[in-house]
Amino acid sequence: MDDVEVRASPILPVADLDRALAHYAAIGFLTSRHDDTYGFAAWAGLELHLTVVPGHDPRRTASAVFLHVPDADAVAALLVAAGMGPTTAMPVDTDYGIREGSHVDPDGNLLRFGSPLASPHER
Repeated sequence: MDDVEVRASPILPVADLDRALAHYAAIGFLTSRHDDTYGFAAWAGLELHLTVVPGHDPRRTASAVFLHVPDADAVAALLVAAGMGPTTAMPVDTDYGIREGSHVDPDGNLLRFGSPLASPHER
């Protein structure tokens, strides 16, 4: 199975597909819809599936995704430039070797993003 390419497309619950697609488009994702209840948001090889969940309550039914990115600060800057500052935690260095930030979408779904910290001899 070493020659098999594996990809994942997380499925995030949303209450309002139009709002969710507009949100992801505003932060630079390419968006499209399958129908009135299912859509897609793609960025840099990542594809998120967005599905309307009746009765979606972000306090109980939201999801989380971790994005491995080359530069967490650049991703945070894109989010802030798109006006997403209040829902974006700026990256910080963690004790587990990742520079990590996060963003919460309007449906309470958490997008954590991180890049490896440079080793001490690279700093």
